[in-house]
Amino acid sequence: MTSVAFVGLGVMGYPMAGHLAAAGHRVTVYNRTGSKAEAWVAEHGGTAAPTPAGAAAEAEMVFVCVGNDDDLRAVTTAEKGVLESMAPGTVLVDNTTTSAGVAREVHAAAAAKDVGFIDAPISGGQAGAENGVLTVMCGGDQADFDRVVPVIGSYARAVTLLGPSGAGQLTKMVNQICIAGAVQGVSEGIDFARRAGLDPDQVVDVISKGAAGSWQLENRGPTMARREFDFGFALDLMRKDLGICLDEGDRLGATLPITALVDRFYAVLQRQGHGSWDSSALIELLVDD
Repeated sequence: MTSVAFVGLGVMGYPMAGHLAAAGHRVTVYNRTGSKAEAWVAEHGGTAAPTPAGAAAEAEMVFVCVGNDDDLRAVTTAEKGVLESMAPGTVLVDNTTTSAGVAREVHAAAAAKDVGFIDAPISGGQAGAENGVLTVMCGGDQADFDRVVPVIGSYARAVTLLGPSGAGQLTKMVNQICIAGAVQGVSEGIDFARRAGLDPDQVVDVISKGAAGSWQLENRGPTMARREFDFGFALDLMRKDLGICLDEGDRLGATLPITALVDRFYAVLQRQGHGSWDSSALIELLVDD
């Protein structure tokens, strides 16, 4: 088994690190709020470190799952970041959803220390993390990817190398662009069904077996109809992700009208104080109380 470090024990990282421990890997964790790391150790064993560098000091592989570009820099390239202590020949895996630019930036900093780097954003939400069935989209060198795949498999059901550094993050952007349109479509469909006097659950059951079928329809349609949003992937995080998509779209010259529209809808929900709700809360903008 492998000696690993896991930095960032949020909604996703906490169970992901737990799956690594359950698979028999020796895990050292770091979290900005130390009590969270202590709770993880009490539940899963392993050890907690006071800094990212301390967690990574003896690790063969280091996993990071934090919030955004600046958070990633803070735990990797900044003082007391993991690259301060990682040994040559080790590999850094970043499961954060970030810009492709910062992925390339950290890749270059790691390469300067003869440390491998894989940008490896994830999809599957909180349930996917808890059940160990995430989808992982990777960018980086083939040799580094081949080394980390068996370990990533502790918390994933699909792990794919899409290209060089940054390719994983670009693929995650495609994922979020598609989800944004799907969630808005499901929101409009469920609201339409309700207004037409149909049973939304029955409608979802029927149309999910046809061309309209999707993960969002099957998993979020029923909860949208019940106006349940206290779970899942926070719309604050979705809006952060869509901002990354729109910025990259501008750089590439890609037109993203639906993504931009849905981003504005999420902004309205944020202003209403609903940033912690699941991203399926788009339907609230259609409901008449």
